[in-house]
Amino acid sequence: MGGCSNEQEEKGNVVKTRKKDEKATKQTHELTLTDSNFAKETSKGVVLVDFYAPWCGPCRTQGPIIAKVAAAMVGQATVGKCNVDEEPKSAKRFGVRSIPTLLVLKDGKEVERFVGAQSEAELIAVLKRHIEPKQ
Repeated sequence: MGGCSNEQEEKGNVVKTRKKDEKATKQTHELTLTDSNFAKETSKGVVLVDFYAPWCGPCRTQGPIIAKVAAAMVGQATVGKCNVDEEPKSAKRFGVRSIPTLLVLKDGKEVERFVGAQSEAELIAVLKRHIEPKQ
């Protein structure tokens, strides 16, 4: 029988199991980008920026993917999130009209743009392509 339950059957008896009551500490590798820190935080290196809004369904789908990309790219690229409702100047600067919009910036300049949800593999490949020196 599938599903989540705190009860399990063992030899005809019901055995109650409890999960430990512990708070999970969520470590995030994503940078929160604001209108005031955007230029400074994106001026050097390769940066993936997720322009999103909390009410946007596709953005909520993209969010966990962005978190995985951020964790995978620690020390290689920066991954940041910019809430378009709270930080309209940054969104306007890059002409963001649909969300999620994902930008790859290299030394502050846009080098790639995606509109709509993207896969973890695609985003990592794009970031690596811009990190690797051209031969």
